Amino acid sequence: MSSKLLRGTFILTLGTILSKVLGLFYVIPFYAIIDKYGTVLYSYSYIPYTIFISVATAGVPLAVSKFIAKYNALGEYAVGRRLFKSGVAVMLGTGILSFLVMYLTAPILADITISSNDSNVKISPEDVTTVIRAVSFALIVVPFMSLIRGFFQGHQSMGPSAVSQVVEQVVRIVFLLAGAYIVLAIMNGSMVTAVSVATFAAFIGAIGSLGVLGWYWIKRKPYLDELLKEDKGTMDISLKEIYKEILIYAAPFVFVGIANPLFQFIDMITFEKAMVSTGLDPNDAQAAFGVLNFQTHKLVIIPVSLATAFSLTLVPSITKAFTDNDRKGMRKQLDQTFQVLMYLTVPAAIGLSLLAQPMFTVFYENDPLGTEILRTYAPVAILFALYSVTAAILQGINEQRFTILSLLTGLLVKLTFNIPMIKLFETQGAVFSTALGYVAAILINMYVIKKFARYPMGFVTRRSVLILIFSGLMAGVTMAFYEVLVEFLSPADKFQSIVIIGISALVGAAVYFYLGLRTKLLDRLFGDRVTKIKRKLRLPV
Repeated sequence: MSSKLLRGTFILTLGTILSKVLGLFYVIPFYAIIDKYGTVLYSYSYIPYTIFISVATAGVPLAVSKFIAKYNALGEYAVGRRLFKSGVAVMLGTGILSFLVMYLTAPILADITISSNDSNVKISPEDVTTVIRAVSFALIVVPFMSLIRGFFQGHQSMGPSAVSQVVEQVVRIVFLLAGAYIVLAIMNGSMVTAVSVATFAAFIGAIGSLGVLGWYWIKRKPYLDELLKEDKGTMDISLKEIYKEILIYAAPFVFVGIANPLFQFIDMITFEKAMVSTGLDPNDAQAAFGVLNFQTHKLVIIPVSLATAFSLTLVPSITKAFTDNDRKGMRKQLDQTFQVLMYLTVPAAIGLSLLAQPMFTVFYENDPLGTEILRTYAPVAILFALYSVTAAILQGINEQRFTILSLLTGLLVKLTFNIPMIKLFETQGAVFSTALGYVAAILINMYVIKKFARYPMGFVTRRSVLILIFSGLMAGVTMAFYEVLVEFLSPADKFQSIVIIGISALVGAAVYFYLGLRTKLLDRLFGDRVTKIKRKLRLPV
């Protein structure tokens, strides 16, 4: 791999991680401003928005970059430019159409979400309609923006995408926090207005990102025009063929990107009604939904993002080995991918579950329901990560059609069990049904991988058991330290919770890392990186 591409990949990865970190920590001041019912209202708008945006743009940057890189390598620079010029109109059209559909269907989504229009209920269908319409404006800009990012990435220029991602997040968060605070604290406005301003921030952030991309376009255009002069002009590809190839590239990413929002959407349209049917007050049901699909979900995604990002870097190697019919090499890469995923995700998810109370207190407030749900929900992060990676592997072995089957099966399981589970276990029932749905989807993906890649799973199963044993030992030591710490510190206090988390996590990580070093598991997973660390620590190599 060229140094330019390595540098670009690093920049893009760094930008993505920074964007995700910002997207996590803004919830602390945001929750302090809008409180629990504000987060419920925010969730009601953002779940359908995420689905719309995933359908409109998921996979577009990667698909466009892959297409342009392919034809640039052949010296057919005009093909990529032709895609870009036609794509501008197509993505603007897609964005406007998505906006209109979401804006016009907002009342329908609100009606199927809220069970009661009683004046005593804090969130009404009209409130949900307002916030859904506020966030829908972002759909006009985001698809067009994703096309430009893909165009730059196709020219191995990752800086524009990375910088625009960070700028988009910063602008969105500043507008979101400032807007919500001004409406509530200075203008004495309503919660609905504050949350509408917060969701409209997605549009403002996209405009900020578009400005950055426009600046890069002006700066890089002379170089891009020079490339056009070197065009061979030997290939005449119709727009129909171009977009067919783009759709083939993008479709798998759409189904992976849309999975989690669709599971959340099932909760959105069934949760409150199911909870109210058990005799719970509608306001309490809405508050519980906010805990489930905003407050705890934000924390559960933490271990997923890091582990999945690391594991997916191995997928191109799987694709190459499969294409070259290198079964031994592919088996090795699959072993590596699953082991790295499990090694990083399992302890993080278990640790999050163990430290649920101080974690929830730091980000939000001391809440028994939040602690209980986070403790149950955290291990589901392992399933989120496994689904993402197995779906990516299906693409690598050219069996992405099964991604649709596994996702639909998982959603059907979730839909079938969600209401009965909620009636039996209340909020935790929604977590259990999500876990069942993901297990069903993962089993299908794993079966396909085993059959079509002829991949024996015995070794990974044994290694996963070892990782679970290490995680169990880590959990035991961490829990012991935690129990001692809570004798002197209160997990109901934000600052003291930070101290509890810091000490407990450090001890747990040290135990887990030591076990990995001692058994040389880390050497097998991360190779030379670990050898360098051992030498620095003066440990036997």
